[in-house]
This record gives sequence, C-alpha cells and structure tokens, in this order.
Amino acid sequence: MRILFLDLDTLRADHLNCYGYHRNTSPNIDRIAATGVRFDNYYCSDAPCLPSRAALISGRFGIHTGVVGHSRTATEMRFDPGQRHFRNPLSQEQIPFFLAKRVGLRTVSISPFAERHSAWWFYAGFDEMYNTGKGGMESAEDVTPTALEWIERHAKEDHWLLHVNYWDPHTPYRAPESFGNPFENDPLPEWLTEEVVEGHQQAVGPHTAREVMMYDSTPNPNFPRHPAEIRNMTDLRRMVDGYDCGIAYMDSHIGRILDALEEKGVMDDLAVIITSDHGENMGEFAIYGEHATADQPTCRIPMIVRWPGCKSGHVDRGLHYSLDLAPTLADLFGEKPEPDWDGASYAPVLLEGKGCGRQFLVISQCAHVCQRSVRMDDWLYIRTYHDGYRLFPDEMLFNLADDPYEQRDLAPEKPELCGEGARRLEQWHQEMMRSMPWTEDPLWTVIREGGPCHASGQLRRYCERLEKTGRGWAVPQLKKRHPHEFA
Repeated sequence: MRILFLDLDTLRADHLNCYGYHRNTSPNIDRIAATGVRFDNYYCSDAPCLPSRAALISGRFGIHTGVVGHSRTATEMRFDPGQRHFRNPLSQEQIPFFLAKRVGLRTVSISPFAERHSAWWFYAGFDEMYNTGKGGMESAEDVTPTALEWIERHAKEDHWLLHVNYWDPHTPYRAPESFGNPFENDPLPEWLTEEVVEGHQQAVGPHTAREVMMYDSTPNPNFPRHPAEIRNMTDLRRMVDGYDCGIAYMDSHIGRILDALEEKGVMDDLAVIITSDHGENMGEFAIYGEHATADQPTCRIPMIVRWPGCKSGHVDRGLHYSLDLAPTLADLFGEKPEPDWDGASYAPVLLEGKGCGRQFLVISQCAHVCQRSVRMDDWLYIRTYHDGYRLFPDEMLFNLADDPYEQRDLAPEKPELCGEGARRLEQWHQEMMRSMPWTEDPLWTVIREGGPCHASGQLRRYCERLEKTGRGWAVPQLKKRHPHEFA
C-alpha cells in the first residue's frame, strides 16, 4: 500500500475548480478528484493552523487535546495523567504512529510545521522527517525537490505514506514573479462588488479591509502580490489574484509530484489524500487574507480521497470533520479505532458511496477570536465569546444555501433557530466535558490568560489608529467590551 498525503495550507475549497470555482486554479488537484471522492461539507473542527493539525493528527477535538490557540497553555497537548506512563498516548494514537505500528507503513513527512509552532509532537510516529526549514514561509520550489528526491529513491518500494506539506496559499501571497498572473483577465468573485468593498472601509478589527497586515496598512515590498489595504477594486483584484496564484503555483508543483509517481509506475494503485488545515477569509466579515473566524470560509476545507476500490468521481455532501480521517483509515485497513479518538469513519462513502454524515458539527476558533459555531442543515450558528476587536454580536446566524459569504445575519429574525443552535452547542459541550478529566474548557483558559493570541494586548494602539482613520465611533464600544485592556 502506498499513500500520498498532500497537506495544503490555507486552501479554501471554493477556490478549486473541482469545487465549482470559475477560475482554473487546480488542474492537477482536479484530476485526482475526477477519479476519487470529493467531500463537499468537510470542516476542520478547530481553527486555525496549530489547533487544526492537532485535531487531525490526534483524532481528537481541541477541547480534548487542549490545543485551541496560538499562544500560552492553549498550544500544548495535554494528557490524562493516568494515561502517561513510560510513554504518552501519542505513541499509539496519532495517525503516523497508528499507520506505522498497526498497519506497517513507512511514514515520511516533508513539512516545517513542527518548527513553525514548536509543535514537536507533530513528528510523533513519522519514521522520517524532512524540515524544509523556513517555518511556513516556504514556496513550492523549497518543498518539491525534497519530495522528488524521496520519490526517486523509494517510490517503487511498498508500504509507505508520504506526507507533503505546501504553504503557498498562506499569507503573504508569494508566487514567484516569473509565474505571472494567469488570472489577470478572469472576473473576480461576483459577490465582491464595488458596493461591498466600499462598505468594508468602515469595518473594524485586525485583517479587515483597512488593516490587511493585521493592525496597520504598511505594505511589505518583498511581497508585491499581497496588498496592505483594500481600498478599491484594483486592490481587491491584487488580493484575490495573489491568493489564486498561490494555489495555481502550488498545483503546478503537485503536478510534478504526480508526474514523477506516474513515471515510477505506481500511480495506478496509489492512494491520494488531498486536504487543508483551514481556509481563508477573503472578504467575509470584511476580513482579508486571514483565517480568523469559526465560520464557512475559515473552517470548510477541501477533502479529496482516491483510494483503491473507491467510488470514482463521487461527491459526498454529508457533514464530516477532518478528525474523522483517523477512524476512516483504521476502517479501511481493517483495524479497530483507538478508544480516545473523537472521529467517526466515513469509509462507507469511499467504498460504497453510502452517506454517513453527522447530524451537525461544532467548529471552534480561539487564535484570532474565541468562537464556537454549529453547522446544521443549511444553517451556521456562530457564538462569540471574545470578538478579537471586531465588534461581532454574541450570536449570528447565516443561511449558507442562500448566503454562502455570510452577508446577512439572520439572528434577529430567527430566534428559534438561534435557540436550536445554542441547544446543540450545549449538547456537544456537555458531552465533551463529561469525557475528559479536566474541569476547565481550554476556550476559557484562552480568555483567562488574556484573550486570543492575535488580539491580546493590541487594543490601545489599535484604538489610536481607529481615531486617525475616521473610525473613532468604534472606540467607545471596544473599550466597553474590553475594559481590562485599559485598566
């Protein structure tokens, strides 16, 4: 058995051609989708980068792993003291260890992720680790040579998993100048109109239209594809084209890997898994170039699986988490899942085309804001505990079928659906808290320790900028919400 696992950072599903995008960003990813199974409603349980990969690789929700944020204690894996003996549970529970010890695969990772977040547990279970060395600032040309070299030496061997981690869609957008702009004559997404962009000029919060660089609009000359402010349609085009060029450039390198495997004669029976850690806000809530919320653009991710004997070209519309991958792999290999995994197998989708999605999902974000959201039917209910200085209301509700870009908050009009979302969130929360030995939800740990990593301690300086840029109306509201920042 051979598995290629393409871990593509910051990749929105709806910016891939195989997911219906109007731009041809992904011909090589698309050719895998054409012969595999594409999941339409696939979500990371915990966003963004560090919490998402912790959940994926451990098969557990962030509320259980403790990894929900990007700083302080919310970044460290926690274990039941009763389970920590000579080795901790990572020695058997993480996907790489499971595949290595229970299935017998040689597990290989090409990724800088562990170094980027000091998440050394990410390496647990990999037999070989290749750190591409730039802490997530890699471009594809920094990653592909290592992958091609490994393929040249080992592709014809049997029983391996090759994990390849690309970063090109992540900010700052940095496709080489020589790549050009294949999308310069393509239309922008229809919903991003001049009227919408004009309205975004009054938005408040880091990474909104006036502060794409987080809390200011200072451009970085090293990254000409990445604007520092979205003032007009020209800036918008630069932003969207920059992101899409990152995807297309990465996809061209994926094509090189697939071609190399084809040359080695192993493509016919090769399993391919293509997914991401999270998506990207691209104008939703006036946020650009960041994965900052617990919502559709940030938490919905692509998942494409081509597996020997799978349903070719099948599309599944059930609700699934990325942490469901661990029990799915166990199921596909005829192994029992680990008892601490929170996921549920979707192997029946792959092998039989049989739907087995969940009734609802709970998705979380604690690095930029503190939010938990419930995806149920066509609805997304968002509960905000810390607004990350964006003045979100406590509750929001969106109909994703009619409003996929979250432009119209229906919470005031649909209190009964908000109540249903709150009930399901409470149901999930009680189940999670009962099934762990800790008494504090790590979301509240984040708030107790000063708030989300990318907001904490920034408000005084940011309020000064708001006054200077004609948005002083927001300062009293922000001070009222976050009085401790001015104590």
